[in-house]
Amino acid sequence: MKTAIRPFTLSDKEAVVEVWRTCGLTHPNNDPHKDIARKMKVDPEMFLVCELDGKIIGTVMVGYEGHRGWINYLGVLPGYQGQGLGRELMDRAEAMLVERGCAKINLQIRATNTRVIQFYEGIGFKVDEVVSMGKRLETENVSHKL
Repeated sequence: MKTAIRPFTLSDKEAVVEVWRTCGLTHPNNDPHKDIARKMKVDPEMFLVCELDGKIIGTVMVGYEGHRGWINYLGVLPGYQGQGLGRELMDRAEAMLVERGCAKINLQIRATNTRVIQFYEGIGFKVDEVVSMGKRLETENVSHKL
């Protein structure tokens, strides 16, 4: 199996959204198409896909605002999980962040997603004793689009 990790291109959009949906990464409050459009305006080279024979099978969206790195939308299609592809995507994401001078990566996982928590613990992540807070700036409910 020969995979390639490369930057996202707009022609990948629908395949990426399908990976996110299949992996349970979408949420009723987030329109994945808008999330892609937003990322394409800020460091689009830090949005990666994993491709096998022309098929998108994994993704990771990497962010860095000068203080912390962030990982969003890391996912590998279920039929390809357990083969090290998630780790490979994370290795590439970490290298991009280190290159920019990033000292720490943050990510958020739904507390019920124990399998993903185990994945991240297995690659060196630990639970930070912090409270994650958010404030929705976009009030449009997009759940009808999922």
